[in-house]
Amino acid sequence: MRKFTAFITLATAVVGCAICSEAQEHFKELSGAEIRAKFIGMEFTDEVHWGGVYEANGKLKSEEMGKKRVGTWHIEKNQLCTDYGKEEGGHSCYEVWMSGKNVQLRIEDSSDLPLEGVLDRSRR
Repeated sequence: MRKFTAFITLATAVVGCAICSEAQEHFKELSGAEIRAKFIGMEFTDEVHWGGVYEANGKLKSEEMGKKRVGTWHIEKNQLCTDYGKEEGGHSCYEVWMSGKNVQLRIEDSSDLPLEGVLDRSRR
């Protein structure tokens, strides 16, 4: 009987983890209005190496491995666009996909892996 109980407990845990994992991976593409509502006043970050704060006035302040940059951001055709100028990385636009606070920035029609991070209240 103990083996059966242990088996049921283990099976329940495995199924629970599979369901939890699947729920975490359900990303939804955001519209321009949703991007604006989610990003204003927030920091998009990997929580260790880099982060960028999206201010309501369109200013983007970021830091990557101690290097600070200032640029701008805006919404264009339901995409999040950032601009740091020619010398600092240029202009890029991304589709925004979210699952909870997890975010993926994807380049449309690209096979490149998405930029992944989380949205969190700005601490800067």
